[in-house]
Amino acid sequence: MNAAASREGEPDVRVAFRPHGAGLRVHVIGHTSFEATLGYWQAILAEVRKAPVAHLLLVDDLHGPPLTVKDWHTLVDAMADRGLEGIRIAHVRPLGLQRLDFCEIFARQAGLDARVFDSESAAELWLRHGQ
Repeated sequence: MNAAASREGEPDVRVAFRPHGAGLRVHVIGHTSFEATLGYWQAILAEVRKAPVAHLLLVDDLHGPPLTVKDWHTLVDAMADRGLEGIRIAHVRPLGLQRLDFCEIFARQAGLDARVFDSESAAELWLRHGQ
């Protein structure tokens, strides 16, 4: 399934879903913004509600300035208690982690099993074997 969202003056953000073992692989491409990030996480929630999964591999190929630490905190607060609990989440940012490590900290504080990676192969290894 593919979804696209656009804002005036911004390129489209494309979200692609496909099965990934006992989980879901999500690939996002486009321009970084808080709205785009919130939008793709809402799309992920909708997909997970339709078909629950054990793990989630998110490959984030968004370009542009990183979200602020406050943005990451706001995003995690918005996603807390909405259905991601119990899902192992690997967030891959091949273009560089930027401030994504704050997202991992806030997600863990919210009770989510989430880690960030700059390599898809490392993320897949963690999803299969944990620590």
